[in-house]
Formats: sequence, C-alpha cells, structure tokens
Amino acid sequence: MNFTPDGARPLSRRRLLTGAAGVAAAGALAGAFSAPLAAQAAGDGHGLRIVDRNENTGRLQYYRFATDAIAWDPAVNVLLPDGYPTSNKRYPVLYLLHGGNADFRTFHMYENIINLTAGREIIVVMPDAATGWYSNPVSSNTGPRNWETFHMAQLLPWIEQNFRTFPEYNGRAVAGFSMGGFGALKYAAKYYGHFCSVSSHSGPASLRRDLGLVVHWANLSSAAVELGGGTVYGAPLWNEARVNADNPVQRIGSYHNKRIFLAAGTSPDPVNWFDTVNETQVLAGQREFRAALGQAGIPHEWREVPGGHYFRHELFVQDLNGMLGRLRRAG
Repeated sequence: MNFTPDGARPLSRRRLLTGAAGVAAAGALAGAFSAPLAAQAAGDGHGLRIVDRNENTGRLQYYRFATDAIAWDPAVNVLLPDGYPTSNKRYPVLYLLHGGNADFRTFHMYENIINLTAGREIIVVMPDAATGWYSNPVSSNTGPRNWETFHMAQLLPWIEQNFRTFPEYNGRAVAGFSMGGFGALKYAAKYYGHFCSVSSHSGPASLRRDLGLVVHWANLSSAAVELGGGTVYGAPLWNEARVNADNPVQRIGSYHNKRIFLAAGTSPDPVNWFDTVNETQVLAGQREFRAALGQAGIPHEWREVPGGHYFRHELFVQDLNGMLGRLRRAG
C-alpha cells in the first residue's frame, strides 16, 4: 500500500487512504479562509475554545479550536444551507469526513461541495482528522491525537449548541471518502444512536481481511505522519479489543435501522497505480461487508463503477438525495 502523497497533485480528487507530511502544513494554510482574528478568551464548553474563526464567507463558516484532545489546534468548516441566517428553521446535519493526505478544507477547495449542496436544506460539517484514522491511538509520541474524542465528545455537541440542528438520531448523517469512509462506518456503529444514515465512498469496511492489511495500513501511515512512531492499533501486537470495536464487518448488528450507502471503483487507474492498489483493497472489503449485511437482512445501497480511488461527485449527489430522504426534514 502507498503511504506517501501524490506529489504531482497535492490534495487532488484522487486521494490516498493514507496521509503524508504535507498534512503538517494544513494549519499554516488556514489563512486561505480567514483573516487573522483575536483568540477568544472564554471557552465555549465541551472542551473546545475558539482560537480563530471566519463567519463572513457566505454559506461557509470556519472555526479553529484549542482542545486537550489534540496537541495542535484542529479546524472545521461548517457549510450552511441557503437562507440560514434569516430562517427560523432547524436543519439536519451531515458530518463529512476527509481522507488521508487531506484536511478540513478538502471538500470545499477540491470537491466543489458548495455547488454540490446548493439548494439543499442540510448543514455540512467538515472537520480536521489529519492521518488519525478517526481514532484515539494506542500510542502517540507527538502529544494527544484523540480524534474520536474531538469529533464525538466535543465537536458534535458544540455544533448542536451553536447551530440550529435536530440533536437526535434522525437529524444526523455521517459520510466520508477513503479513510473518512472508514471513519463514517466506524462512528455509525460505535455511536449507534447518533446517526440514522451512513455512507462510505471508497472507504475500507474490513480491517482484518488479507492478514489485517488495513490495520497495518492504519498503523504505518499514522506512525509515519501523525504519531511520531506511535500507532492507532498497537504494534507489533494489536490491541485486539480496539480492532474488534472499530471493524465495521464485525459490527454488523450495529447497522440495523440505518440507511447505508457504499461506493467503490472496479477498474485500474491508468494514471495512478497506487490509487488502483488502494481501491482494490477497498472493493474487496466492501464486498465482504455487503455480504454480511445481506446475511443479516439489513438493507443497503451500493455502487460499483469503473475507475480507481477518487471521490465521485455524481455518486455523492445520489447519496445526498438518499440522505435527505432518510433525515428529518428542515423546519
């Protein structure tokens, strides 16, 4: 598997599952969204303190936080629906999770998320996750990197405190691409009562297949980029309980009564061999996951389309239509 960025196309549509050193520069690039602002002295609760923000960019709002969960200050983009400032409505929320070699800006800067969601009555939350695999790691040599805590215990309640949402099961969806597709499946299972819809676009759904290839993948990429030699799941011996808890294909019962959408590519990428390797493993894992869902009688949608490892806008639009059909309607 590949553990380095596609240097010719940084943060391009063709995203690798793993991160790279370029992620470390993400904080320095936040100025693309916001002018320097004075840090807020007062905390906002939930363990977060705003240290930078820009709420003057139309639908797109930007926030950066100090948190004990992460050793540096992670950020989030919040994309509001048209008419939000003057509306009295509450809205469903989509938590949209990026892949490796990416950050909170990716869906805005490279995936046209503003236009893809135009006219849709939904709030889209796009947080940082570095190359942390949406996990609290077994070990870190670079300070706290507890992404699961940041997202689920801090950011989610902060969003519901500060925006007009439906703070309930039928008011939330989670989706992601690549590493973020795994994160979406993981969060939907581990936090069963939080999300009524889950979508994985080219995301791994099986950690243990092929002698645990995706576990090794997560360990090596996080060690090289995020954790200074630490690992998500432990090495040379895994924390087996952690793998079991995070592995979508071992949590099939946790997907009952949810809308499920899966997408993967089926054919080699003539330009990027590494994308082909990534998507081959993704496709096999999603097929294993789908078979287990079928055996359990759990309905699900899936798409297999030609191509390699990249975020497909047309499938996201199909997915978004399905989400909005399942989520509580704005009002």
